Parts: sequence; structure tokens; C-alpha cells
Amino acid sequence: MKHLKNFPIELVFWVTALVLLATANSHEHHFTLCPLANLGYEGWCPGCGLGRSISHIFHGEFTESFSQHWFGLPALLIIIYRIYTLIKHKNTFKIQTKNT
Repeated sequence: MKHLKNFPIELVFWVTALVLLATANSHEHHFTLCPLANLGYEGWCPGCGLGRSISHIFHGEFTESFSQHWFGLPALLIIIYRIYTLIKHKNTFKIQTKNT
């Protein structure tokens, strides 16, 4: 049970999300997690296109990425930084527990 408490679920979530976006075909419409789109709302949503924008970046299609959502590149950089801090924090935690 102690190992489950220290399991980095957020780290696994972000890495899995980026792997899925990197391997997705950004030119096909795919399943969405957007609750508004799943409810049939077709109006403007601030997050719509963000995942496709990040997927275009992974495929080197920067113009298409910006046309999908202007915040794609900043969001990707923020997620990568978050992954870095989670890994750094996990390694720091391991070192501290070994020293005590």
C-alpha cells in the first residue's frame, strides 16, 4: 500500500497524454474528452483544438498547429516542464528517504 501512495499518477497521466498525442493522426477527427463537445454543443470552447495543436507540433506542422489553437506550443512547454518537475521531485524524494 505504501508504494501506491508514492505512485506518480500525475506523471504517468502527462507522459501517456503526450505519447498518445504524438502517435495520433492529427488530420483525422478522433475521440474527444471535451464535455461540451460530447454534449453536442458546437459553439466556441476555449480548449477546442488544443490537443490537435499539440499533435501537429509533434508532427512538425507548426502552421497547422497555430491554426488549430494558438496556445498549443505554450501548453506543450508547460506540460514538459511539469513532467520535468515531477521527475525531479520524485528523485529528490527518493534521495531524502534513503538518507534517513
